[in-house]
Amino acid sequence: MMTAAAMAELHAASFTMPRPWSEAEFADLLASPLVFAHDEPGGFVLGRVVAGEAELLTIAVEQAQRGRGIGRKLVQEFLAQSCLRGAESTFLEVAEGNLAARALYAACGFQPAGRRKGYYHGPNGQTEDALILVRPTIKPI
Repeated sequence: MMTAAAMAELHAASFTMPRPWSEAEFADLLASPLVFAHDEPGGFVLGRVVAGEAELLTIAVEQAQRGRGIGRKLVQEFLAQSCLRGAESTFLEVAEGNLAARALYAACGFQPAGRRKGYYHGPNGQTEDALILVRPTIKPI
């Protein structure tokens, strides 16, 4: 299992918007009994299940490892773990401009369900909408 420090390092290398999460933020999340993580060489996914609903909190794949199916494998593991934890549906938020992530989620059966205007804030004060994507039934793909 990746440590909170390793997750924070990979997250920082992967994101400027939304802002990267700190080691302390990852440690706090990992301490929750509702939160679960899975890692593969080159990436990790973090999720939680509450009251039958799963949320994909974040996913990160090393730049050099992208395009090799690691992201899809991580999403599949997230879905499988969510199902085992009793989730009946799942959702996530993704930056509107993150086309690679949006393509991955669409390939994994997620559909648009809403928008959060100006949800993400970049390092220079810019904002970007978050798209809310849902997958009604959790079944591994």
